[in-house]
Amino acid sequence: MHIVVVGLSHKVTPVELRERLYFPDTALEEPLEKLAHYTEGGDRVILSTCNRVEVYGHIQHLAHGSTRLRQFLSDYHGIPLEEIEPYLYTYHGAAALRHLFRVVSSLDSLVVGEPQITAQVKEAFAIARRAQATGSVFNQVFERAFAVAKRVRTETRIGEQAVSVSYAAVALAKKIFQDLNAKTVLIIGAGEMSELTARHLISQGVKNLLVANRTLDRARELAERLQGQGVPLGELSGYLHHADIVVTSTGAPAPIISKADVQNALRLRKNRPMFFIDIAVPRDIDATVNDLDNVYLYDIDDLQLVVQENLRARQREAALGEMIIEREVEDVLRWFDEQQIVPAVIRLRRKAEAIRNQELAKLFAKSGAFSDAEREAIEAMASSIINKLLHTPIVRLKQESQSKAGSRYLQALRDLFSLDDDRQ
Repeated sequence: MHIVVVGLSHKVTPVELRERLYFPDTALEEPLEKLAHYTEGGDRVILSTCNRVEVYGHIQHLAHGSTRLRQFLSDYHGIPLEEIEPYLYTYHGAAALRHLFRVVSSLDSLVVGEPQITAQVKEAFAIARRAQATGSVFNQVFERAFAVAKRVRTETRIGEQAVSVSYAAVALAKKIFQDLNAKTVLIIGAGEMSELTARHLISQGVKNLLVANRTLDRARELAERLQGQGVPLGELSGYLHHADIVVTSTGAPAPIISKADVQNALRLRKNRPMFFIDIAVPRDIDATVNDLDNVYLYDIDDLQLVVQENLRARQREAALGEMIIEREVEDVLRWFDEQQIVPAVIRLRRKAEAIRNQELAKLFAKSGAFSDAEREAIEAMASSIINKLLHTPIVRLKQESQSKAGSRYLQALRDLFSLDDDRQ
């Protein structure tokens, strides 16, 4: 049996094709049932997100099974295989395990270290398990994958660095103020970036929020969603000094906050620090504001530099994650090989014991002149012969289990001793 994954991802596949191959997670039971025909009833899981579509199967015949998994994607979605074939990747054995562990640990994500993919794989596996599409092998493999993802996240710093402009701004704010619970935030502009930054700030404890916009209704609408207060942009000077953190993204053609505005706000605040996040292009805040004491101004370029450095830091941490994954892959391979070797060894010993018992019975039936002590000696000798004959091939089989020859030795053992015919 072989673990195989066939899929495509954001790396080379256009979004238009990914959309056509998408499986809604609310209706995975039906494709999982159809996939059983392609895996000959073996374990199967379908992972479908906006960035990847993957089919995992535990199949009997590697070459035939891999082809069948690719064919499933084509047949189910009604897309000619030659149209999707150039974008597909196929992994099996150790490479399939490594790929799964990297995906779950977010080392293969568009944004390395993002946590959403772990939850998405957990949901895909849970759906497959509820649909009785997984057995002992995939249950073990996927549970180990989730444990690996936890190790990567806790033993590295891969998820600590902000890799979006809005979250980088929040991370800088926390460095300046440490505790954001008692801080007042002024959002200027009611666009998507402003709202996203505001939501990140709220998630970090901000409770006092003001929203200013040229259109007061838009300001109040956003403020209501964020449980804040909407104020008119024309009265900005009356609110600026209340703000510890100011986020601006208006798209105005010229700066809307001057150095004099900030100097006045500082005077009213008795020089308590102010943090300005200017994510507008053109910039909303006069750059000379940064010359003032107790003022911290970051524009979009500053934040992009922070994001790029954090991405590089995540890549460095990802290298540590890869080392964890390699060790875990080796552990699972050992477990997987044991699952295949142990039953064969047990059947071999049972067959040898059956032959021993038959031959001893014949011997004792022909001659009843043996004493109890002699019978015990003969039985012990027969057992010893069996153990010594089987010892070397069994040890060699275990030693070679991690090599390419291991599977050949195992199959040879089954064929030479007709072990597959002796399953009980």
